[in-house]
Amino acid sequence: MQKLLLYLILFVFNTGLFAQSNNHKDFFSHDVGLFLGASYYLGDINPRSHFDMSQPACGVFYRFNYSSRFAFRGGFNYGNVRADDSQSENEDQLERNLNFKSKIYEFYAKSEFNFMEYQTGSGKYFFSPYVFLGIDVFKFNPMGDLGSDNWVELRRLSTEGQKTSQNPKQKQYKLTQIGVPFGIGFKLSVAKQLCLGFEWGPRKTFTDYIDDVSNKYVDPIKLSSEKGVTAGIMSNKTENLEAYANNTGKLRGNPNTKDWFFYYGLTLSLKLKQKPKECRSGR
Repeated sequence: MQKLLLYLILFVFNTGLFAQSNNHKDFFSHDVGLFLGASYYLGDINPRSHFDMSQPACGVFYRFNYSSRFAFRGGFNYGNVRADDSQSENEDQLERNLNFKSKIYEFYAKSEFNFMEYQTGSGKYFFSPYVFLGIDVFKFNPMGDLGSDNWVELRRLSTEGQKTSQNPKQKQYKLTQIGVPFGIGFKLSVAKQLCLGFEWGPRKTFTDYIDDVSNKYVDPIKLSSEKGVTAGIMSNKTENLEAYANNTGKLRGNPNTKDWFFYYGLTLSLKLKQKPKECRSGR
């Protein structure tokens, strides 16, 4: 996935230079739109199953079409992500028995490059696949199921001993983070002012705690004495009594990888206005 991101950065940069020198049919216009789709995550609890446990997601955006090839877009997305070790076929995950869910609030800015010339309302340039790349700020707050669908916030419990006597130097993770959204899509002009699209977009993040799982087990008894009984329960949920007693110091997650989240679904945008580029320069 990281190699894909690098290739996309190089591709957008190179094609951007090409598009700037081949913009004989350029124009500019403004869109406002809606996103309706789903979101999911990859991380310690769901290491590789794309689209698994997808949850409803939605968003709004503004798009400035700088040319028939390039657009700049900013917007807000709201989604949910979740995963559960009990859904895994991996024996280690089944024994670990962790789960989580979290809302994701995302503000983003990104560039789009159309592989073909595209203009909403055009009879000739009415469809194109595209790629996008940008930056976002997102907020999350992982919660775990204490039992009987009783969900509790995990960060405040310091489930891996953050800022406790067992791990005093480990800082608490921040719930607001920066990420890199990128992906692919397809847009189609369905009316004079309407554009229908579909896109899939990974979010490269720099945190391993969207799921509250990253590092090592701590002693749940000691954690309970400092952070409360709930903290001890949520830090080590294995039902294997021998493992429960011997997990302290062993890996609970994989600290060498970061978490990802994804949005995919339909976009519907309304073109507000369109002018030839010559109007901007007074020609």
